[in-house]
Amino acid sequence: MKIYLPGRVIERTGGRRAPVLALLGLLLIPGFAPAEEDAPGSVQALWAEMDPAAEPLDVRIVRQWEEDDLVLSYVTFHIGTFKTRAARIAAFYGYPRGVERLPGLLHLHGGGQRAFLHEVRYYARRGYACLSINWGGREMEGALPDEPNTDWGAVDPTQENVPGYSNLLPGEKYLDAFQSPRNNNWYLLTIAGRRGLTFLERQRGVDRERLGVYGHSMGGNLTVYVAGTDDRVKVAAPSVGGQGFRTIRWELLPEKRRQVPNGNVELFRATLGFQSYAPRIKAPLLWLGSTNDFHGIMDDTYRTGALIPHEAVRYSFAPHLNHRFTPAFSVTRPLWLDQHLRGGLRFPQMPATRLVLDTVPKLIVTPGGSRPVAKVDIMYSVDPDPPARFWRTAMASREGASWIAELPILSVKQPLFAFANVHYRLEQPVEVPFAPPTSTFAISSMLKVASPGELKERGVQATDGPSRLIDDFSRGFQDWYRLSADNPHHWQLWTRKITDPKWRGGDGERLVFEVRTEKPNQLIVVITENFFRDYRGRRKGDSVTVVKLPGGGDWHTIRLAPGDFIHQETRKRLESWAVADLLGFRAYYGARGGKVLGSTRWAGGRPEFRSLRWVKSGEDG
Repeated sequence: MKIYLPGRVIERTGGRRAPVLALLGLLLIPGFAPAEEDAPGSVQALWAEMDPAAEPLDVRIVRQWEEDDLVLSYVTFHIGTFKTRAARIAAFYGYPRGVERLPGLLHLHGGGQRAFLHEVRYYARRGYACLSINWGGREMEGALPDEPNTDWGAVDPTQENVPGYSNLLPGEKYLDAFQSPRNNNWYLLTIAGRRGLTFLERQRGVDRERLGVYGHSMGGNLTVYVAGTDDRVKVAAPSVGGQGFRTIRWELLPEKRRQVPNGNVELFRATLGFQSYAPRIKAPLLWLGSTNDFHGIMDDTYRTGALIPHEAVRYSFAPHLNHRFTPAFSVTRPLWLDQHLRGGLRFPQMPATRLVLDTVPKLIVTPGGSRPVAKVDIMYSVDPDPPARFWRTAMASREGASWIAELPILSVKQPLFAFANVHYRLEQPVEVPFAPPTSTFAISSMLKVASPGELKERGVQATDGPSRLIDDFSRGFQDWYRLSADNPHHWQLWTRKITDPKWRGGDGERLVFEVRTEKPNQLIVVITENFFRDYRGRRKGDSVTVVKLPGGGDWHTIRLAPGDFIHQETRKRLESWAVADLLGFRAYYGARGGKVLGSTRWAGGRPEFRSLRWVKSGEDG
């Protein structure tokens, strides 16, 4: 039989199989000198000897209580023994009382977060046995004095050891005494996730053949790692994380800085790159995302998903947002989990799309059948930078079973990106955490990309032109994203539209808009520079101006020059619109030193806007 020692597999005959996790503690033994060439060089080699069920869990119930029809527990259990010291993880576990053969669901929290009781409650009410592990080690929600928490012992894969997420080199808090993927935080955290699956499958009342995993951000990363290493996973749903190709420069934006591992780049890609895990994922997978996410890069998510060796893959990208979703997109995750673990609503096929490169490009979208269609949004962009790009909403018309939209562009020197969101009707509204119930859910098509060379080769022409009118608000805030939209005092309105060359402000122009309010207020207007564009220079942050509104319900015209905006760190005035990436309207702004610009108590209803535009200085605008 084989026994795992860090850096080497050796043979032993006779006796019982030694628990793999315990043997991780044998880092150095007399006469044994592991060498760097013994480091695993592939995903298969990295995980070949790891058995997540080998060691006892030693589950300890810290506290157990009931809420309505739910049974909830605060527990700890054994992860493994690393460098001779045991590691234990804390978690919340919950399930509906009196229900047998429950599907099990593993929740993996994001970076800087902790195990979430609200996730456990939400899915327990939906008919799951849900476990949320506290891999990051932050204080557990509602923890009492002296209650145990996660203790990684001799290693540290928490965010107290941030370099460990890109590390391969040896060190005090790492496993191997040579360059190895086992020195990476993600390796240890994946072990913890797989041990969480073991916890679930051993609980009375849980159907071990129906286990799923999901997580957000860094939890999305872990979801892909776990799904790519453990066949017990029957469905996976990562959000804004888990995409590969992070060390590889983009063909259409080579100046964009990518992740540089601490160690051999090729070894990192082969053993820890998500693109190396995707071909191993057997479970149906839904990727929940936001089009402008800084972490779950949209383009790379599609590239990684294309490597999954089956067609049970769906995407749901909320437009304009970063690291969050609107209800129609959030709801796709519980619906997807329900389909594969509880026999719920069956998802339509991914919308079919065809990008036609003619004089004016067109996108043709044919929604998947089986559900009534509420609307189809066709979106396109010319910005090669995924987190910063503005997505235009094209004017789509229905022709039979398909929707078609023209995608006019200003130049063939820029690439073209296009996709569609198809919104389907639900039979009844569905609740999602921290949001009102939704009557629709949205599935995204594949992303279509045409390079400048392809546009020229296919005879595409620049038929569009610049526009001084940024927004007439005839379609509401379609080209904006809203934060705290339902809060009367904390609302924010943001758009990337001004970064699109069609609506970019020029030298000598003023930003002009009309606004009205019921009562006197101070409106905060924000310009953010170099947002996620590190290749254009250091992110300069926010420049702010305060606009006094007299109220009374009358329309007032506001005219703003770049110099009206004051940078909140340097106190310098904005010099140009040229590097403006975001325009925001806010009820107030929290400045340095605890100072508040505007008021945290907005008076009356939210403001109304019309005719947001650029006007040349000296013109009557």
